[in-house]
Amino acid sequence: MPALRVVLDTNVLLSGIAYPASVPGKIMAAWRHGSVDVLLSAYLLDELRRVLPRLSNRHGLTLAEIDDLVDALSIQAEIIEPQPGVEPDLRDVDDQPVLGTLLAALQTTGADYLITGDKDLLALASRYPVITPAEFWAAHAGL
Repeated sequence: MPALRVVLDTNVLLSGIAYPASVPGKIMAAWRHGSVDVLLSAYLLDELRRVLPRLSNRHGLTLAEIDDLVDALSIQAEIIEPQPGVEPDLRDVDDQPVLGTLLAALQTTGADYLITGDKDLLALASRYPVITPAEFWAAHAGL
């Protein structure tokens, strides 16, 4: 059975790094073990690189270690270009590149889900395969 293909939002990556025992941490571990394939965009990686230093009290990484970590994630993930355009029902326009990453993944390489904790993106779950880490893990805990 091929691995599930997922787009991980920045908040899931951050939680997974800062809290390895959390559900996002378990999803990251499944990625490391090859049970899921992760698709990311340069936008998501840049956002991660920008926000991680603010959480240094949680993960204890230096700036150099953060750079190394983001570089490693960019090598492990499949990097895709977000689809341009605007989703009129998206409440936060800053989330457009995240949704665009999912749309590009759906259109080009196929993706099963966008996994996010972002309520504005989750509000579109009736139209797009957007789920929370907990919903994903409940459905696929055997990974």
